[in-house]
Formats: sequence, C-alpha cells, structure tokens
Amino acid sequence: MKEKILRAVVEEIQMSGMRFTVDDITKRMGISKKTIYEHFASKEEIIQTIIDDILVETDQKTNEIMANQLLTFIEKIKQLMVVLPEYYQIYDRPVLEGMKRYYPDQWQKINDSLEEDWLEIEELVNAAMKHGEVIDTYSIVIIMKVLREAVDTTYDQNFFFKNNITVNQALTEIVDLVLYGMIPEDKR
Repeated sequence: MKEKILRAVVEEIQMSGMRFTVDDITKRMGISKKTIYEHFASKEEIIQTIIDDILVETDQKTNEIMANQLLTFIEKIKQLMVVLPEYYQIYDRPVLEGMKRYYPDQWQKINDSLEEDWLEIEELVNAAMKHGEVIDTYSIVIIMKVLREAVDTTYDQNFFFKNNITVNQALTEIVDLVLYGMIPEDKR
C-alpha cells in the first residue's frame, strides 16, 4: 500500500503540482485518510520519502556506472547523463519550482545531489580530455555549460509529452546530439 500511495502522490504532483492535498490522494486512490496516515505521518513525510527514494536510486545507479571499468569515459558520461529515477516526473520545471517554494529543504536535497552529479561528470570530461576521448581545445567551462543546458531542456516534460516523446528518449537523443553531433562520422 505504501508504494501505491507514493505512486499516487507522484501522479497527483504531475497533475496539480506541489499544492496537492491528502484529500486529493484519497480521492485518486479511493481510500481513507486513515489508510494514508497508517503509512505516513504527514504530506511532508510522503514527499520526503519520494525524494529520499529518488536520491538513493540515483546514487546507486551513478555508483554502478562510475565503478564499471569496462566503460570508456564517454560511455560513462552518456550513461550518467541519462540516469532517470523511477519517479523521474519530479524532475519537471514547474514541480521543482513548487518544491523550492513549499518544500525548500527537499528542493535543496535534490539540487545538492544534481550539483554533485555534475561535478562527477566534469571530472569525467576532464579525464576524457586527458585520454584523447574528448577534444582538449574546448574550454571545460563551455562544455559543462552546453551539457547542463542540454539536459535542462528535459525539465520541460510537457513539451515532450505534447510531441509524443518519452523523457528517456528525449534525454538519450539530446545527449547523443551533444556528444556526437549531427554530422555522420563518414561525412566529417
């Protein structure tokens, strides 16, 4: 039941943003408030649980990628940039803005985690430059700016939904475009 409640909350967040109520969840699920409060003490605890689950899952996936000695630096960069947690719907611009306003501690956790991930990617880009996998004449500051801006476009999930593109598909294509360009290798 706990997992069903979390999924219902994520769906409600997608529909209503961070201003949803426990009553909204009970209506969505057809259950009583008592049932929700048997599993969670408050709406804040539900949100905290979702954020904690996202961060644990993302850290686990990131650690697996970083530890994989069979991957090249570029493969690690690509895989890190396309890591999507189960509740990826939280990574939507309006949701994050609402979280920053109404649940600033939870927003800060997500922001800190994202910044840590970007530092790891920057380290990989530097290592890739040293090993000849990335052109070393480009400024690391510019590379990181382009990578961040490209990935930030996926925070507009409504755009992708309207165009019948999954967030995972969009993220993969964006990362491929940034890492490998538009020109086929045989045409360069």
